This record gives sequence, C-alpha cells and structure tokens, in this order.
Amino acid sequence: MDALLIVIIVAAATSAACWILSLATRDTSWVDRAWSIVPVAYVWIFVAGAFAQGDGSARVVLMGVLVTAWGARLTFNFARKGGYTGMEDYRWAILRARMRPWQFQIFNLLFIIGYQMTLLVLITLPALVAAQNPSALTGWDALFIAAFLAFLVGETIADQQQWAFHQRKKRAGGSLSPGFATTGLFRYSRHPNFFFEQAQWWALYAIGATAATAAGAGVLGGVLNPTIIGPALLTVLFIGSTVFTESITASKYPAYAEYRRTTSMLVPWPPRRRAVAPQA
Repeated sequence: MDALLIVIIVAAATSAACWILSLATRDTSWVDRAWSIVPVAYVWIFVAGAFAQGDGSARVVLMGVLVTAWGARLTFNFARKGGYTGMEDYRWAILRARMRPWQFQIFNLLFIIGYQMTLLVLITLPALVAAQNPSALTGWDALFIAAFLAFLVGETIADQQQWAFHQRKKRAGGSLSPGFATTGLFRYSRHPNFFFEQAQWWALYAIGATAATAAGAGVLGGVLNPTIIGPALLTVLFIGSTVFTESITASKYPAYAEYRRTTSMLVPWPPRRRAVAPQA
C-alpha cells in the first residue's frame, strides 16, 4: 500500500479516536497528547515505504531520526507537566466558557481536531518528498540538519528554563514576581520555545526541498515545493495561539504589558531595555 495512503488512514483513525474521546471525557486535549507521537509514526511510514520500493536513502533515514528526537523531547516535556494524566489545556476551558456548547463542539471538530490533525500530516510531507527523490547527501543537507539540531537544543533549553521557573513559583506558594519567566532565553523572546518549535519544521522542509532540488525539480518543485504549506500553516497556528495565550497572561499580570512592549514575541532579539526585574 502507498505510504501516503497509510499515513492518511492512520491520521483519520487517530482523528476519530480523539474526537470520540473528547466527547466521552469532556476533555479536548487528546490532540495535544498525540501531537508529539503521530508525526514520528508518519515519517517512519514514509521511510519504510521508500525502502520497500528500493528508494531508501541516508537523507530520509536522517529525517526520521531528527523527527524522532523532536518527538522524544516534546513527549518528555509534555509528560512532566502532567499532560498524560488527564490535565486539559487551560485555554480550551476558557474558550468553552465563551461559547455555547454547540459552538464549542463545532470548534472542537473543525479546528482542535480537524485543522491540527491535518497539520500534523502536512508538516511531515517533506519526508515524503525526500523518499520520492533519493540522492546522495549534500552540503545543504549538513547545514539544515545542523540547524534542526540547534533549534532542538534551543527548545530544550527554553523549556527547561520555563519548567525551572514554574517549579520555583510552585515552591514559593504559587506567586513569584513578575509572574512569568523573563530570564535566560526569555529575556530575548517572550516565547523562545515556540520559535524553536516552528524553526525545526522549517529546517525539515528545507531538507526535503534539498532532495527535490538535487533531483532536478527546479525552483517551484524544489526550493518552493508544495509541502511548504505545512510549516507555513504551523507558523499561522503558533502566531494565533501566541496572541490568545498572551491575552490571558496580560489579564493576570500587570507587568506583562511592559515585557511585551520591550521583548520580541517569537524571534530571539536583544530587548530594547530590561522589561521587568528577574525572578528571585
């Protein structure tokens, strides 16, 4: 069976399971629990499909290894925050309170499940491009693989810094000035972990584009091949999610307005000046 068809079937089955579970448990975070797992499965299905057809390459295997490393890190971070213990994302509860029940269920089906589960397929399609265009590794591959690993390290550091802050906040009784992380990478970006998360998928796209270009696909089929829609829609998702998350944070912490004014939202950049005092 064609690898892409298998991925579509798995994605459809996973989406149906997430929807049914969200109705049965009144918990809409089932997609969150699948987020770090299903893309790894999709990429390895593409890898297996390539070798089954005799088109396996070092490039597509390396893409599988990179995505597996991404998934392992994200799964660990999600698990230590209690993501697999039935804890629902607090933002869904806020949205549920703002909507009528039927409106929220439409939002749940079309966006939380439909959009996001489709997106998880789209961001892995560069691996399919690489599987369909086997060729020797190039210097561009090395550059983009190094970039992916650098972004992976950056996100690991950002998540650890955020985790450490919330642990200090918890030990302080739930209140720690200014209420949110502002040191380390958070001095240069309000959401460095969000930035590095997106950047990894742009790097994976670039590896797939390198494979297509090496196969002679040209500009539109190589550098700007259709799988660019995956990381592009992921960026749209993160920007929308960030704006919503920040509206909640700003309503809770008065100091956030100054932090937002002086610190880059996503791309790490030197602050105009120190926004708020660092945590104790």
